[in-house]
Amino acid sequence: MADKTEEMPQNARRVFINDIDKYTSKNIARILDACVVGASLVDPGEADVEEDDDRLHDEQPKLKGATFQIVGTVSSQTEEKCSFIAEEHSNLKREDLLHHLMKCDVVIYNITQYANQIDEAQWAVSALHEEMDQFSGPKMFILVSTIMTWAMTKPADKDYPEIPFTEEHYRRRKAHPNFHDHIGLEKLVVKLGKTKSSQFSTYVVAAGLQYGMGEHIFHLFFKMSWLGEVSQVPIFGDGSNIIPTIHIKDLAGIIQNIIDHKPKSQYFVAVDDYKNTMEDIIKAVTLVLGPGKTQNVTKEEIYLTRDLTQTDIDSLLVNLRIEATYLKENFNIQWVSETGMVENIERITEEYKQTRGLLPLRICILGPPAVGKSTIAERICRHYKLHHVKLKETITETLENLESCVGMEDEENDQSEAQEFLDTLKENINQNGGRIDDQYVIRIMRDKLRTKPCMNQGFVLDGFPKTYEQAKELFTGDEEPEDLRSKHEKKIIPEFVFFVDATDVFLKTRVLNLPETVVEGTSYTPEQFLHRLANFRERNVEDETLLNYFEDLEIHPEHLEITSNDESEYLLVIEKVCKKVGKPKNYGIILEEVEEEERRQAEQQLKERAAQRAEAERREEEEAQQRDQRWGEWNQQLEEVRRQEHDLLESQSELLRNYLMKDVMPTLTQGLIECCRIRPDDPIDFLAEYLLKNNPEG
Repeated sequence: MADKTEEMPQNARRVFINDIDKYTSKNIARILDACVVGASLVDPGEADVEEDDDRLHDEQPKLKGATFQIVGTVSSQTEEKCSFIAEEHSNLKREDLLHHLMKCDVVIYNITQYANQIDEAQWAVSALHEEMDQFSGPKMFILVSTIMTWAMTKPADKDYPEIPFTEEHYRRRKAHPNFHDHIGLEKLVVKLGKTKSSQFSTYVVAAGLQYGMGEHIFHLFFKMSWLGEVSQVPIFGDGSNIIPTIHIKDLAGIIQNIIDHKPKSQYFVAVDDYKNTMEDIIKAVTLVLGPGKTQNVTKEEIYLTRDLTQTDIDSLLVNLRIEATYLKENFNIQWVSETGMVENIERITEEYKQTRGLLPLRICILGPPAVGKSTIAERICRHYKLHHVKLKETITETLENLESCVGMEDEENDQSEAQEFLDTLKENINQNGGRIDDQYVIRIMRDKLRTKPCMNQGFVLDGFPKTYEQAKELFTGDEEPEDLRSKHEKKIIPEFVFFVDATDVFLKTRVLNLPETVVEGTSYTPEQFLHRLANFRERNVEDETLLNYFEDLEIHPEHLEITSNDESEYLLVIEKVCKKVGKPKNYGIILEEVEEEERRQAEQQLKERAAQRAEAERREEEEAQQRDQRWGEWNQQLEEVRRQEHDLLESQSELLRNYLMKDVMPTLTQGLIECCRIRPDDPIDFLAEYLLKNNPEG
C-alpha cells in the first residue's frame, strides 16, 4: 500500500475506485482528484451559490474547499505511483477490502472493461448494504456499467425505429447476450439503494464507449492511422452501426455531479449528443492521423484482431440510438466533447498524442560527402523508428507516386494536378541533363516532410538542405498564407541538427578504399568526389552558411568528429546523438515485432542447437572410430603376445616331452601291465613301489 497522506483532511471526501490502474478508473480518479467537492453545484460564472436544489441533492451539504481523496485497488503493485492516488491496495482478502470500503464516503465500481470485476462489485454492494447500520455517515455506491446492457432493446414504435431511447426506457432494456451479468448487477444495485437511501444510496451509470486521454477501445484505429503501416484503415462491416460514445472526462464529470447532487433518480445514461457511426469515427481518425483512406472488410475479420477483446468487439459492433436527457436537464456538466467524437477529432487526436507521448522527432544530419551521414541516419531511424529522408530517394518516390496518381481514374482533379507536375518535372530533368531545379527540389522535399508519417513519427533529414538559401526556402517558403505557413514551418523545422565532420585526408582515403561495386554509378568517383568536397568547403566559409541559418533560429548544431573508419567510431557518434535527443517518443516494439524477434531468436537457438548436436555427433563418431582403431590395435598386440607366449611354452615343453617319452613312459607302461597282471589290493601303492624299484636313473 502506498500512502500519499498520513491523515485525511477533515473536509475531504474519501472515494474508493476499483481497478484504479486501468484506463477508465484511472482517468476518473485523476479528474476527481482535481475537483472540489460541490463544484458542480455552482453555476458557471458564479463564485458562490448558497441556494440548494432539493429536487437534485436532498440537502447535500456543500463543503467549501473540500477535496476528493482517492483510494482504490490495483491489479498489481508497481514502484511507480500516481500522484493523484492516496492509497493503492492489491490482492486484498474480502474482509480487508470491506474494511477499506467502510472508511470511504463514495464507492465507485467500474465494470466496463473487465467482466471479472462483476462478482467483486456484487459482493461489495451487498456487503455494504448489510453493514448499513454500522456506517458512521451516509455512503454512496456508483456502478459504472456499459451501454451494452441496452444493445438488444427493441424500439417502442416499430414504425419509427430511429427514435432514440432515453433513461425513461431503462426498465425495457435488454442486454447483449454477453452482458447478462452486467444487467443483473445493475438491477441489484438499484434495488439495494431503495432500502434506506438516506444512509446508503446507489446509482448506475450506463456509459457509452469511452474515448479521449490516450484512447482505449478506439486505440486500434488511432494507432493504425498514426503508424501509417497500412494504406487503408479497415472498417468492419458496412460501418453504418451507430456507436454511443462519451469522452472519459465527461464521464468523470457526470460521476462528479452524482456525488455532489445526490439525485433521486438512480439510473443514468452517459453518452454525448452526436450519433456517429463506426464509419464516421474511423474516417475522422484516419483523415487527421493517417492515410485518409478506409476499406470495408467483413465483420468476421474483427475476430482476427489481437488488440481487441471479446468485450471490445461486441461494443464496436453495437448499433444503438440513445440519448442522455436527464443529464442535460438536471446536471451542471462542463462538457469537453458534448458534440461527439467526430466534431472534436482534431483536439482528441492531439490529446491522444500528448497523453501517450507520441511526439515527432525531427533530426537533420549534415556534413561533407562520404563522412558517413547515411550510416548514422539509418541507425538513428532504427533506434527511434523515424523516417529516413534522402534527396535522391525522395525524388524517385515522388516521380513514382505521380505516375501512380496519373494512372488512377477516380480522382480527376488530383489526376490533372499530378499530370501537370509530372510533365513539369520530366521537362526540367531533360533540360538540365538529369538534374532538377532548386524550386522543384524544395517543393518535393517540403511535401515529403509534410506527409502524415513524417508529421506523426518524425524524420531524419539526410544531407539536405545543402545551402542557406535552400534551408530558408524549405522551412520558410512564401507560397502559403502566413498563418498556415507558420503552422507548417514549426512542424517540419528540425529540433536537432548534427554536423558530422572529418578531415579531407580521411575523406579522400575513405572514398579511395570503397569497393568498385559501391562507387560505380555514384558521385564517389575521384573526380566527382573532389569537386563535391571542394564545393562543400567553399559553401561553409561564407558569411551565410547553412549552420548559421539554424543558429539564427536558436537551434544550435551539435558538432561530431569522425577520426577513423572503425565501427566503434560510428557507434560512439550514434551514442552521442541518442544522448542529445533523449528517449524515443514513439510506440515501443509492437507485439508482432516481439514475436518476430522471439521467432528469430528461437530459430537461431535451434540452429545453434542443431550445430551443437551435429558437432557432438561428429566428435562422438570420431571418438568411436578412434576407439575402434585403438581396440583393433590392442587386439593385434594381445594376439601377438599370446603367440609369443605359445611359442615360448612350446619351446620350453619340448625337453620335458622328450624326457617323458624316453625315460618315464616305458617304465610306467610296464608298471601298468604288471599291475593288471597281479591285481594288487592297492594299485596306486603298487605302481609307486614299481616305479621306485625300476627307476632307470636309480
